[in-house]
Amino acid sequence: MGLIAAALILALVVFYLFASIKIVRQGYQYTIEHFGRYTTTASPGFNFYPAFFYRVGRRVNMMEQVIDIPGQEIITKDNAIVSTDGVVFFQVLDAPKAAYEVSDLYVALLQLTTTNLRTVMGSMDLDETLSKRDEINARLLSVVDHATVPWGVKITRVEIKDIRPPADIVSAMGRQMKAEREKRANILEAEGTRASEILRAEGQKQARILEAEGRRESAFRDAEARERQAEAEAKATQVVSDAIENGGTQSLNYFIAQKYVEAVGKFATSPNAKTILFPVEATQLIGTLGGIGELAKEALSGAPVRPAEPGVPRVRADRAEG
Repeated sequence: MGLIAAALILALVVFYLFASIKIVRQGYQYTIEHFGRYTTTASPGFNFYPAFFYRVGRRVNMMEQVIDIPGQEIITKDNAIVSTDGVVFFQVLDAPKAAYEVSDLYVALLQLTTTNLRTVMGSMDLDETLSKRDEINARLLSVVDHATVPWGVKITRVEIKDIRPPADIVSAMGRQMKAEREKRANILEAEGTRASEILRAEGQKQARILEAEGRRESAFRDAEARERQAEAEAKATQVVSDAIENGGTQSLNYFIAQKYVEAVGKFATSPNAKTILFPVEATQLIGTLGGIGELAKEALSGAPVRPAEPGVPRVRADRAEG
């Protein structure tokens, strides 16, 4: 009987020791209660607390966790109804506060985030809710994180996953976007046409300026040519006049004969000229041509030439005397 009693006592001792050993996993902390009152926090690893006197109160997860915010309908500032959902990332920093300052931490965080999400998005217009997600996330994070400080919880991130406007609003937004893009296309087309017309007008203006400058230059050249031609004719006339004053009529005859031949040549080279009627006799033309020949010979030999009678070729003086 004594051996059985000793074995029973030994078994009770071993069971008591095993019951007093508390193994805490990494990432968790246990709150230790002494007769229902919190006394300390068991850290990860081996912990020994006498059984029946100390018990584990709450097993608190100290790792970063995520709560899914279910989809809900929110009325915006301009009375548009949108459906939205999101996620909340949080981490427990103080295990006793998370265990004893709030009854159900997960439910409390979910309700707190949901109500503040309605508040934040309800104070914004529909366009702002669709275009300012970062601002919604920042405002929601600030409000929820400040509210969870007494619970020993740190809100690390709040993200809005999706914002879904009603189908009629989506259709209206599509038509608005299409109209806006058509407006931009028309504006760009009008600006392109305007720029094209301006460039075309500038080109025409420049072409007219260059054409006017060309006409001016051409007129200047023509005037200069006529002026030089007039100077040459005046000089030739002056030479003939000087020759006449000096008593030499052969220069005048040469001048008149040259003009006469040029005039006849113009008649002869005309494409419409088939028959030419001269107002003078052929013998006068022959005599004039003969006089031109004698003038040319005189110019080459340097001998004086006597004036010829009208219609009779002039000959050199030495041949006439001989």
